[in-house]
Amino acid sequence: MLLTFVATRGGDGHGRVVSAVFKTLAALVFLAQSAVARAEGPAPEVVVSRPLARMIPRWDEYTGRFEALKQVEVRARVSGALEKINFTDGQFVKAGDVLFVIDQRPYQIAVDSARAELTRAQAQAVASTRDYARAREMTQGRTITARDVDQRKASNDIAKAQVLSAEAALRNAELNLEWTQVRAPIAGRVSDRRVDSGNLVQGGQADATLLTTIVTLDPIHFIFDASEADYIRYARSAERPKETSREFKNRVSVRLADETEWTRSGVMDFMDNQLNRRSGTIRGRAVFDNKDYFLTPGTFGRLRLFGGDVSALLIPDAAVVSDQTSKTVLVVSDDNKVIAKSVSLGPIHNGLRVIQSGLDAKDRIVIGGLANPMVRSGATVQLKEGEIKEAPVAVSDR
Repeated sequence: MLLTFVATRGGDGHGRVVSAVFKTLAALVFLAQSAVARAEGPAPEVVVSRPLARMIPRWDEYTGRFEALKQVEVRARVSGALEKINFTDGQFVKAGDVLFVIDQRPYQIAVDSARAELTRAQAQAVASTRDYARAREMTQGRTITARDVDQRKASNDIAKAQVLSAEAALRNAELNLEWTQVRAPIAGRVSDRRVDSGNLVQGGQADATLLTTIVTLDPIHFIFDASEADYIRYARSAERPKETSREFKNRVSVRLADETEWTRSGVMDFMDNQLNRRSGTIRGRAVFDNKDYFLTPGTFGRLRLFGGDVSALLIPDAAVVSDQTSKTVLVVSDDNKVIAKSVSLGPIHNGLRVIQSGLDAKDRIVIGGLANPMVRSGATVQLKEGEIKEAPVAVSDR
């Protein structure tokens, strides 16, 4: 700062005094500015680099639920009093295990009666066969009419038919007796019992009593809905026009609500044959191994499906400055001024953050020196060239 004073009257003593005062003030201001300059020191140094431009896989994410491959309602097929329950609620069962036993006594009686009826029918058929054979022999001596022979043949045919009917009745009685032991139709985890021992249960086709349910857990399905736009994009894929999830078991990953990593891998095994007209979505299904039985039908999850390769800018996640309302990245202009740019973040890829929007490939990103409080928007900085490197990719992640 330069302060000057022009006296209005030469030789005026008052003017000389004022001039001396202003000179003193000018000296003080100069000394103060020098002290401030010495206190501020040189411009802070930052490490800068341009973002990495890469082709990266695009992953489309969908929310859905896990569902059992098989879910069976175990119902009574015959009526009677429930005598035994041979499982603990929630346990694993094998196909064929006896879960419930219905009172067998009336069905055993029915089997015994049907067996006796079969014995009677068989004996009657044997006697009728002999009568018919004798009648045929008697026709040679003309001691019996043809009408009598025909009647005995008809009686023999009826007796044989009664044997067949008795055999069918016995098989039906034995089947009903077998159904008094309610067996697990599939292997899996059984639910709780819906009826306690001692209660009467109803068999049949329409009103059969529900006893319990069984679901399979390994493997397990994941059901989700994809938008119409995503479906069209997949169908029109230029690189792989025929490799849809209907023809190929495309790989997918899933994570649960409390997980941050895609820890479980599976494959697509079904896409519906039409879109839902109301929601504009199409149903998809993936299958996952569940050998530890951790995944349970009905659990929410997040599925990731490969959607093609796209161009992206990558920067270190530490270069992103966060506040309560936005995410920003500090860049340095041509005149070494710091500028804060608001950005939209994508996922982490090979240890670097994907920037969806807000940056240009030519921007010089501040990747080092952010801890210095002097490095802020509007500050002048000194530059040191750095390099952004991707993290090594494990073979299993490729």
